[in-house]
Amino acid sequence: MKRKIIILIISISFSLFCPGLPSFAADKDGFQVKKQPELQQIRPKKPVKIKLKRTAKDDYSWELTGDDAEEIIQTDRRLRKVLGTK
Repeated sequence: MKRKIIILIISISFSLFCPGLPSFAADKDGFQVKKQPELQQIRPKKPVKIKLKRTAKDDYSWELTGDDAEEIIQTDRRLRKVLGTK
């Protein structure tokens, strides 16, 4: 008796889920990707990359790279202040 109930529940669940599967495949063909230009224009700021070098005389020099010139200048000022160079 229990086995018949389990088989009945399994068959009902398959009959409910199987007709829905082909409809998911049909929706895939109608799927469209839309690009929003206002979201494409927003880019996060890239940080200034610092390549710090030390000479044999314990002097420091560095190379700064980045996208924003003002950010590079501020970083250079901070490095000169912290490291005590002119």
